[in-house]
Amino acid sequence: MFTRKKILVCLSLSTFIISDNLSAATNEKIETIEVVGRAQQFYLETESKIGTKTDLSLLELPQSAQVLTEQLIIDQAARDITDLYRSIAGVSEFSYSGVTFRGFRDDANVFYDGVRGDPYSGFGVPQLFNVNRVEVLKGPASALYGGGEPGGMINYVTKKPSFNDKRIVKLTLGDNATRGASLDLTGGLSEDVAYRLGGFYEQEDSFRNNADAKNTEIVGGLTFNLADATTLTTSVDWIKQDLGGNRLRGVPTDDQGNFLVDPSYNANEKFDYQNMEALVLQANLNHYFTDDFYVDTTFRYLDNERDQAYHESREWVDVNGDGEANIDDQTIKREYRKQYRANKESSLTTDFVYLLDTDSIDHQLLFGADIHHVDTEYDYLRARYEADGVENLNIFTLNYGLTDPSTYNLTDQGGDGVNTDRYGIYVQDVMKFNEQWTFIAGLRYDNFKEYNQATGYSYSDHGVTPRVALTYQPQENLSVYINYSESFNPVSSSDQEGVASEGLLEPETGKQTEIGIKNSWFDGKMMSTFAIYRINKQNVVMSNPDENAGDSGIPELLNVGEVESNGFESTLVGDINDNITITANYAYNDTSVIKGVTGDTITNAFGDGSKFTNAPKHQAGLWTRYAISTIDSSIAFGVNYVSKQYSLDGQTVKPFTVFDMSWTTRWDDLLLSINIDNLLDKEYAVSGFSQRNGHFPGSPRSVIGQLTYQF
Repeated sequence: MFTRKKILVCLSLSTFIISDNLSAATNEKIETIEVVGRAQQFYLETESKIGTKTDLSLLELPQSAQVLTEQLIIDQAARDITDLYRSIAGVSEFSYSGVTFRGFRDDANVFYDGVRGDPYSGFGVPQLFNVNRVEVLKGPASALYGGGEPGGMINYVTKKPSFNDKRIVKLTLGDNATRGASLDLTGGLSEDVAYRLGGFYEQEDSFRNNADAKNTEIVGGLTFNLADATTLTTSVDWIKQDLGGNRLRGVPTDDQGNFLVDPSYNANEKFDYQNMEALVLQANLNHYFTDDFYVDTTFRYLDNERDQAYHESREWVDVNGDGEANIDDQTIKREYRKQYRANKESSLTTDFVYLLDTDSIDHQLLFGADIHHVDTEYDYLRARYEADGVENLNIFTLNYGLTDPSTYNLTDQGGDGVNTDRYGIYVQDVMKFNEQWTFIAGLRYDNFKEYNQATGYSYSDHGVTPRVALTYQPQENLSVYINYSESFNPVSSSDQEGVASEGLLEPETGKQTEIGIKNSWFDGKMMSTFAIYRINKQNVVMSNPDENAGDSGIPELLNVGEVESNGFESTLVGDINDNITITANYAYNDTSVIKGVTGDTITNAFGDGSKFTNAPKHQAGLWTRYAISTIDSSIAFGVNYVSKQYSLDGQTVKPFTVFDMSWTTRWDDLLLSINIDNLLDKEYAVSGFSQRNGHFPGSPRSVIGQLTYQF
């Protein structure tokens, strides 16, 4: 059922029959057949390799997954990943590019074209100019992709060269002095070579004081058809991001989540910055040994440098002299941090896929291995408070510009570099017993090594993660599934080194059971998913509750924690009719500490385990597009709802509902789109941080216009 050979035989037979019938009817009038409907849906993607690394439809995949298409990215005028969170069930913003994924904070489970190597890692937010679609797999993904948190993973599928000639120019203009342009060219250089060349530049001010952004990206790529069964695709991606007045923290609030000052507040000075430059090289080789046996190999190299200098809020100044500094004193102490980070990464992933048909079972056999090496550098200088020359800041009567970093007494806080090596081998079998039953079994072995260049400390770890799943399709358009999967995440070398004399910490592990049902509606034009899950994260590293922790023989950290996440989510994507397209989702999640030290850094100061940081119980997102075919236009409306959350210090983050809309109209090859985000100009916080740094404010109303010309 999986073989290309069978498909080719069917196509050849169909061609023969059609040709024979046409020959017999040469003197007859040929009947005109009108095809109704679109060959490609706007927002619905039914195929993805994200869940198995093999060809399996999302309807058959026994796990919740979403694909955010290029058309959705265009319609929402999404320029970075934060613009798309409302379209992902169970995902909310934590800070910067970090998210809460089914209740668990995750900053690192990010892949590009199925391999590790995120050029925006370390406080950057991934831009979408070079992204064709975004794939999201819910729950543990370690059985295929290695160590990570149990909430899920995000995979960015980059744009590739194409033999179809296409030239796109886009101009952008909007609020906050936003202006930019991009150029994207693809086509064939010969019968066997295709190219892609693109460039992007955009700059904008921010609604936050002293902040602005400049993003530049240049991409290129070539695809070579080396033989009938062999394809090589190469790419180069150069990225430069200059952020003024960064690294942005939050806005102070009271315990009820009310902003104490205008959301435009920023503790940084105008001369603060966060600059990043990255070079990414990638090559993918796909070769078919036979119609039923192929290999897919991807190599990715990344060179990334990040410079930043910024002012960080520390504590209130006791202006009133009563011995208790608090918000009434209005003035905060700050420290100045000057940091340099760099990392060089290389990833190699090779997958062998063998399609085997037996009398009773069809198999998709996967044998794979991957290697990931990271070499990092880190330098840190700091000046603290007025004693080092850093002026205090009055948050109510802002006194920017009174401080000068050239006069600061900077202290070297030490630097380090970490070399990390991880490799894994994995196997998987997708067994199709008949048209109704499909069973998946997979197993992966991981080995992890880390070496601290500054201290000379090193350690290694390993883990085995299984996955089993069963799908039942009583009808062609309906599937019911159950899966069990595990995750593996090694502890950082810095935590290990701190307790090395008392015994190493175990890897943090996760176990998930998920039950779901998927439906295809209206002849495949829509798809819905409903999933119920329970995740237990075990061996969680927490502070030792012993008051003598840190003394000889009493470690400061222990594997004593267990966190449980229970929830369900539902998604609906596709075309209701020829004019209405929709993507909608709702997620419920309840995450709590059921064992260990409540009130530790993974929860918050309330310490009762019920208020997990930035983990909303309810989320809902909607984006619906109505096409007005008579004038070749469309109008779209969006809603994003996130329920109450809690910050790291237990302060309430108020629930919010934000409305968006867009209008697009086309004249031949020219497309005009106007997007209004936060239509009602809602004042809100997307998530919480610390009491001294406040909550991360959401953007006020903004208007973005884009003019696209395709030729």
